[in-house]
Amino acid sequence: MAGTRRIIIDTDPGQDDAVAIMLALASPEIDVVGITTVAGNVPLALTQKNARKVCELAGRPDIPVYAGADAPLERKLVTAEYVHGKTGLDGPDLPEPKMELQDGHAADFIVETLMAAEAGTITLCPLGPLTNIALALQKEPAIARRIREIVLMGGGFFEGGNTTPAAEFNIYVDPQAADIVFRSGIPITVMPLDVTHKVLTKAARVAAFRNIGNRVGVAVSEMLSFSERFDEAKYGTDGGPLHDPCVIAWLVRPELFKGRDCNVVIETQSELTLGMTVVDWWGVTKRPKNAHVVRDVDDDGFFALLTERLAALP
Repeated sequence: MAGTRRIIIDTDPGQDDAVAIMLALASPEIDVVGITTVAGNVPLALTQKNARKVCELAGRPDIPVYAGADAPLERKLVTAEYVHGKTGLDGPDLPEPKMELQDGHAADFIVETLMAAEAGTITLCPLGPLTNIALALQKEPAIARRIREIVLMGGGFFEGGNTTPAAEFNIYVDPQAADIVFRSGIPITVMPLDVTHKVLTKAARVAAFRNIGNRVGVAVSEMLSFSERFDEAKYGTDGGPLHDPCVIAWLVRPELFKGRDCNVVIETQSELTLGMTVVDWWGVTKRPKNAHVVRDVDDDGFFALLTERLAALP
């Protein structure tokens, strides 16, 4: 389709990952070339299964799904069942997937797809730890010049961290991988906690998903009703942040968001601030700007887009 944005989604589903995948599959502006999975919210055996469950829920068993890294580059895996439940997709009762997992490693699929495609035509959309992206860059450094853009969910600056006082979960799980990605020279757009904490799954918004009346709407309302309990207790808000769909919404409706170009460096040494995204928002260093950091969002517009698109699915 003319004018479509070709993307690879790299993900660790996760209820909010699931909503992001479905938003992408429901958006005619986006062509999902493949989905790669990584250990993060839950171990790899579950993230690759969850990605296939979500594709089937969305009526898209044709999407190739690959399993990737089962652990960070240098550290032991940290997971988040305390948020997402033991399956990672607790809430709805989704059937075991029938679609096959593809043969081969996610990083190899990323490399082969980028090397075969015309340069500058594929965008990477990481929704979890950046391990697979870093592995692909290590395996074939030439892909850095071929990637159109990386649009990722991760980090936080004004909001601090959600896993340690300084670090957001995706970056904290594999700070070494994040460091490789942010030093790669690839154009990067970042959806940090600073923006995702402004898109809250308030009761009326979850009800709107359920009221769509399709199976996707019901499943999404059940997913969010489960995952938001933890965030409501933690933050004292009506609803929890819907992190990962911000990545896809940015591709579809960038005018919903506001940010600025900054230098972003990942802390990999300090025990205290490991995984911190050090964002030079005010330009106080002379370090080159290597990322577009998003901070503001039209949250009503975001949820209107999400509800409208999910209504197009089965």
